[in-house]
Amino acid sequence: MKSKELAKKYKQYVIDMRREFHMNPEQSMQEYRTSKRIKEELDKIGVEYVVSGGTGVVATIKGKGEGKTVALRADMDALNLTDKKETEYKSQVEGMCHGCGHDGHTAMLLGVAKVLSEMKDEINGVVKLFFQPGEEVAQGAKAMIKDGALEGVDSVMGAHLMVDYPTGLICTQPGSLYASADLFKIRIKGKGGHGSMPHQTVDAVVVGSSIVMNLQTIVSRETSPLDSVTVSVGIFNSGSRFNIIAEEAYLEGTTRYFTYAKGEEIPKTIDRIAKATAEAMRATVETEYQYLTLPVINDERCSKIAENTVRSLLGDEGVAFVEKTPGGEDMSFFMKERPGIMAFIGAGNKEKGIVNPHHHPLFDIDEDALEIGTSFYAQYAIDFLNSDFK
Repeated sequence: MKSKELAKKYKQYVIDMRREFHMNPEQSMQEYRTSKRIKEELDKIGVEYVVSGGTGVVATIKGKGEGKTVALRADMDALNLTDKKETEYKSQVEGMCHGCGHDGHTAMLLGVAKVLSEMKDEINGVVKLFFQPGEEVAQGAKAMIKDGALEGVDSVMGAHLMVDYPTGLICTQPGSLYASADLFKIRIKGKGGHGSMPHQTVDAVVVGSSIVMNLQTIVSRETSPLDSVTVSVGIFNSGSRFNIIAEEAYLEGTTRYFTYAKGEEIPKTIDRIAKATAEAMRATVETEYQYLTLPVINDERCSKIAENTVRSLLGDEGVAFVEKTPGGEDMSFFMKERPGIMAFIGAGNKEKGIVNPHHHPLFDIDEDALEIGTSFYAQYAIDFLNSDFK
């Protein structure tokens, strides 16, 4: 298979690019050097591109024949994390690190640009390459959509290197894969006073504590046991002194769920429970809810195409089926607008010591996974364009 052969041909190129990006991590939405290097490489390859979403880049590869348009997406931002690996490609930026694999995603997509540029005669349609900024802050996809990146696009595909699974496995299963990642805030107003005379007060700490406990009934009593939902309060701020009953309290937390319907329901439920609890205790509250990412729900048709791609590249043993993850991914915004899939590409290797989880200061990937990911990206695009997807 030509895509597989070309991915092998450009394996060292992709590794070298990944290491360069790894040594030069950048903040979300500030990936200026990364963007510049992507454009320089695309110029060398001879692939047209436009800037999108600030530091993002959309490259276009037109095939010989007419057809659909598929977009392949890679994120490119890093984390505020100190790289503690002792490798030749260790981060050179203090307090910044590619601790999630985005450097590998970007490098693989540049490899795809090389592979597909040599396979234009086999492409019936158009392949767009989305080099996306700001995934870690859930801003990049929305910025690119606002700039028109999805215009004319029929479907989108993204992939994430995952050290949780060994190199040689790819998951493309249909249905929910990532959860939402939303933020809620609750501001409580009571009546302060002396700790020795609580009857003269409306204790914001007690009200806040009751709200925290009552919010747990969203999972235990308002959600089907067959659904997966979490409601977690991560911040509870109140009080100024041991013998003063607090007048105000502030709660902040996150929710996770796997369906769009839950996303419409949960904010209303949080608001109802918080206000009813406060009213029962003579306090008032204000609630605020922010959708940070949506659930990632793989389209069944695209998933089937991708599964066949995996089988053609790796055989039946390369197909993985995994548990959905409560983590968030802003690829969800592309997939809300267009059908598509998010794939997991195994990048763990115990024999090489590649075992540390994502967002860990010793995080690394098995670079053999880059060749597999490059061929998968490229072959999926060809398979999708040659499919009867409508």
